[in-house]
Amino acid sequence: MFVVLVYDVGEKRVARALKTCRKYLNWVQNSVFEGEISEVNLKKMKAEMSKVLDLSEDSVILYTWRTQKYSSREILGVEKGSIDLFV
Repeated sequence: MFVVLVYDVGEKRVARALKTCRKYLNWVQNSVFEGEISEVNLKKMKAEMSKVLDLSEDSVILYTWRTQKYSSREILGVEKGSIDLFV
């Protein structure tokens, strides 16, 4: 499945949230990640994020599609967190 994840967490937890998300998804820009992920890894990521978050202050929004084929992406301005491919 294809996932876009957006988070808003307290300053003390940002580094841990970033590290957790980067294990599973591609960084797009501040607090935004996207990528293909299996259902098993999505569950793992959610469990890990739940340990990082203060549920009374923080939030994570997940947008999911069965495949990236039905999603589109357009960038206006500078692309942050671009994925470079190495040969």
